[in-house]
Amino acid sequence: MIQDSDSHTYDVDLFVIGGGSGGVRAARIAAGYGARVKLAEEYRVGGTCVIRGCVPKKLMVYAGRFQDEFEDAAGFGWSVPAPRFDWSVMKARRDAEVTRLEGIYGTNLGKAGVEIVPQRAVIEDAHTVRLVDSGERVTARIILIAVGARPVKEPLIPGAEFAITSNEVFDLETLPERILVVGGGYIAVEFAGVFASLGSRTTLLHRGDKLLRGFDEEIREALGEAYAKRMDLRLNQTVECLERVAGGLKVTLGDGSHMEVDQLLTATGRRPNVEGLGLDAVGIEIDAAGAIPVDAFSQTRVPSIYAVGDVTNRAALTPIAIREGHAFADTVFGNKPWAVDHGLIPTAVFSTPEIGVVGHNEDTARARYGAIDVYRSSFRPMKATLSGRDEKVLMKLIVDGASDRVVGVHVLGHDAGEIIQAVGIAVTMGATKADFDRTIAVHPTVGEELVTMRSPVGAG
Repeated sequence: MIQDSDSHTYDVDLFVIGGGSGGVRAARIAAGYGARVKLAEEYRVGGTCVIRGCVPKKLMVYAGRFQDEFEDAAGFGWSVPAPRFDWSVMKARRDAEVTRLEGIYGTNLGKAGVEIVPQRAVIEDAHTVRLVDSGERVTARIILIAVGARPVKEPLIPGAEFAITSNEVFDLETLPERILVVGGGYIAVEFAGVFASLGSRTTLLHRGDKLLRGFDEEIREALGEAYAKRMDLRLNQTVECLERVAGGLKVTLGDGSHMEVDQLLTATGRRPNVEGLGLDAVGIEIDAAGAIPVDAFSQTRVPSIYAVGDVTNRAALTPIAIREGHAFADTVFGNKPWAVDHGLIPTAVFSTPEIGVVGHNEDTARARYGAIDVYRSSFRPMKATLSGRDEKVLMKLIVDGASDRVVGVHVLGHDAGEIIQAVGIAVTMGATKADFDRTIAVHPTVGEELVTMRSPVGAG
């Protein structure tokens, strides 16, 4: 038993509910500080990212992009036989990789001394959790909630039960010949790009007038133009109902028109996994978004209960959950308190073309800093000159007019995610436009454009 400073005794120092990225990191770091840790996961260790999110999805993105590579090869003198894609081969290898990674997560937790409990756990009081399957109760000095979020369907749409989400999409046994993807966020955009590239007749439908709300307006426009060439892009449109028919699914749209598809993938939002968690028992009320409110150090209103990751809805990204989990463990068990800065987050959308972003867009920068300088470059990448592919790269720098600090970088084009990871270091360090200007260009590359833009195209 663990004895606290107030003479209370507990079974463990830390009980983590949820085996995703944030919970796993927190458990490992806390155990490294000597804490006795148990972690409960009712599904598979690894969480959304590893099991049914960014990792398997990125593997599918890679699969889809080979189609462009095969087409582009001819411009460089290669004679490539007509390619044939086998969904079953990709699925089997993708699923095997996910299983391999899940094993690594479990092994690493074990090596760190963390006990994994393959059950659902619910909170009974400020220091007690109950394991649902066995009924066992475990007391803990600290409880960490790291249960993530789940995709949601539109419950008011008749026939919504016939749709699949970003969870079930990984279970498809065959490549849909016709698929409708509903949504305008990064999940919808990425999956629409995947299926279009793999050969499905893909429709991406969004109720708004542009994709990727919150991104820079020029990036949104450029992506819309690129996607309109790759698939059937329908903006300012809604789904009114679904019904099962002999040929698949009959979809009635907001304008009264109909279409038939084999699958409808809804990607219109995610919601924190708080149902049945036992929050009422300890007086934790969720916020308007359904998330658990926490302070800068991930502590809830109950001092012994913390929460990290998507369940807090601060920034629903795997690297953020990992950082929050690490910061929690350092603060609570390592006597090294620090809080995650959610204000500057490099991120990527693995669409085709890809998007990488760090910092402010034009609108938010202008609201924050007032006078800004905007540097913009749009060009045809060198590879496209021989392949003949109709594509453009778009790059933007947003600069604070008063300090000359670069406060936003936006890239649309091949390997934008890789580029923005490196650029994110400079922006996080507070690099100025002058710092960018004096950086020697690596020629010939796409990324060199970021250090060769000299004349602003907009200010104000």
